[in-house]
Amino acid sequence: MTIKPLALAALLAAPALQAQTLTLEVTNLTQGIYFTPLLITAHDSQYRLFQSGTDASPELAAMAEGGDISGLVAIANSISAVSAENPAAGLLAPAASTSATLENVTEGMVLSLTAMILPSNDGFVGLDSWPIPSEPGSYTINLNAYDAGTEANDEVLVAGAGGAPGTPGMPAIPGTGGGSGATGVTMDEPNAKVHIHRGNLGDTNATGDISDVDSRIHRWLNPVARITVTVAE
Repeated sequence: MTIKPLALAALLAAPALQAQTLTLEVTNLTQGIYFTPLLITAHDSQYRLFQSGTDASPELAAMAEGGDISGLVAIANSISAVSAENPAAGLLAPAASTSATLENVTEGMVLSLTAMILPSNDGFVGLDSWPIPSEPGSYTINLNAYDAGTEANDEVLVAGAGGAPGTPGMPAIPGTGGGSGATGVTMDEPNAKVHIHRGNLGDTNATGDISDVDSRIHRWLNPVARITVTVAE
């Protein structure tokens, strides 16, 4: 193909996409909820890690049920995303913060974030494709908890098995052991799509009743997290 001189001049004159550096700080706003390893990723706007009202992907289900971000990381890598994996080097405790830096973020990219919330069956904190501003400055976004819709919210701890995709039960709550013989809050979830999480119900009986979740500690209201995005000049 021959490029005509005028077309070549236009190509040479076109401005290159400006690369940005983002500094991120994520804060857990809850009283007693932990976040599993975070995935924060800047990616092309044609892709999404999750979307309300749609079926959860197997990769999203693995993260929401067991905190495994490897599948979502593989997706991010396949679409040339710029990512920060597990910036807290483990669980992000209540009231704690963690920070990360994303470099070479190009104009038009969007920002997404996921991490499972503990204790929950398939709950996660999420940011869905937030448009990254081109204007330098600091921007604050409050983040909600979502339900992946892949598992009934029975709130029953299953030591060793909880958290495996397709296996009922929650992973162990940090600082606790296995289940206490709870009968389960529910075995049916009518909404099987990704949706805003209703929160844990819990109870105050540590040795049984309907839930292994302590309602005095592990309930929450949205927002559950806050992210501050600083776009460098």
